[in-house]
Amino acid sequence: MSTIRALAITVMLSACAAHAQQKGLQATLDALDASSAKFTSAEASFKKDTFTYAVKDHDLTEGLEYAIHKGASTEVGIKITGNGARTVVLKNGEAKVFNPGTSCFDTYPVAKNKGTIDSILALSFGASGKELAANWTITDEGADKIDGVAVEKLDLVPKDQSLKNNITHVELWVDPSRAVSLKQVIYFPNRDTQTALYSNIKLNAKVDTSPFKIEGKPCSK
Repeated sequence: MSTIRALAITVMLSACAAHAQQKGLQATLDALDASSAKFTSAEASFKKDTFTYAVKDHDLTEGLEYAIHKGASTEVGIKITGNGARTVVLKNGEAKVFNPGTSCFDTYPVAKNKGTIDSILALSFGASGKELAANWTITDEGADKIDGVAVEKLDLVPKDQSLKNNITHVELWVDPSRAVSLKQVIYFPNRDTQTALYSNIKLNAKVDTSPFKIEGKPCSK
């Protein structure tokens, strides 16, 4: 086989693979659009491994997370149990962070960075294909399975430069039929990573927010 012919075949195969990959991505985004339209809430357990590259250290945490969609607004609660215990609730344009070690909470306005925060939080639960495509440059890396569940692995690069300065890309193992992710790996410019695994996912049921209740008084007062 001549070199020219071999190159031509290689180019043709590459083009076919790219076309198939694009079709797979569009099918995933379409499925996310359909399932996210029915999404109202989710609860899940999580395990996270935050790796600090400079000192080669792994910080392991676990806990609970929920998300509730109400129209255009989203309420999110994150409760870390055990090591590094914290409770974080984001709603009504602010984030409250409770530290059981101090028995008080801090409040932070998030309205200014709402778009960036929403684009990150949506990766876990309820994101539509249109939302992902609007905020991320997406590469479909093919089908996979996690705990027997069929997922699609996506690689996401932020379109927003301010977010890109803080996150280089995200690998996402998403179940398009439910608009939830079972695994995420966030890559940071300093080579740190955060890997999250989600399990015991409950969809579209009334969320018990009592474990996420912020107690105590403001830390600054």
